[in-house]
Amino acid sequence: MPIADDKPPSNGSKVWGLFKSPFRSSTNYTSTTSVERSNGQDKTHAVSVSSVIRSLIPKRRRLRLDPRSKLYFPHEPGKQVQSAIKIKNTSKSHVAFKFQTTAPKSCFMRPPGAILTPGETIIATVFKFVEPPENNEKPVDRKRKVKFKIMSLKVKGMMDYVPELFDEQKDLVTVEQILQVVFLDTARPTPALEKLKRQIAEAEAALETRKKPPEDTGPKIVGDGLVIDEWKERRERYLARQQVEGDDSV
Repeated sequence: MPIADDKPPSNGSKVWGLFKSPFRSSTNYTSTTSVERSNGQDKTHAVSVSSVIRSLIPKRRRLRLDPRSKLYFPHEPGKQVQSAIKIKNTSKSHVAFKFQTTAPKSCFMRPPGAILTPGETIIATVFKFVEPPENNEKPVDRKRKVKFKIMSLKVKGMMDYVPELFDEQKDLVTVEQILQVVFLDTARPTPALEKLKRQIAEAEAALETRKKPPEDTGPKIVGDGLVIDEWKERRERYLARQQVEGDDSV
């Protein structure tokens, strides 16, 4: 904010000290503030300053990604290949995450989004069709064309995930990371390729576990909502045997 110079101008014109600190003189700061208030501008000034400050402060990350900034795919032209990324909710709140891509026709994510409890970890998989190269195109040139973005949103407790959550609360959405696509040569083993295979195997195992029906460890429901636990069921069988033995003895 420009502050009026303490010294009177020698030529009678108004001189502005553009490079003076506004906190150098408490008198100047107070007088300037009073002028703004008299003109009804203090509220507008406070709003503009606060908005600038919010834009400069980086938003706190809610998710930890592994890999952090890349998606690795096996380079197999003409085939559908698979990548994987581990996503962990490092916050103390429930967090929704969502995938976006610049190539929605050739890529899809599983899951495309979900809600994670505090501390929960999930391995998401990404499927992509690798098109054959055109005009001696190199994989390095192609990977720059496709990018993925992971966004997060703090939610109140556990709820059903719907993509519309991010549209309804755009101002609260955080862009966690822009992921670059990296193709790996399947004929040359590398640590990145081995790690990718392990993560894909973990993701598939977790998917099979979710498909299995949960084990029924609770009480049995018989008839019209009659609850019979194991002890009561055994007692009824015992009483039935006693009655049969009594009838035979008669």
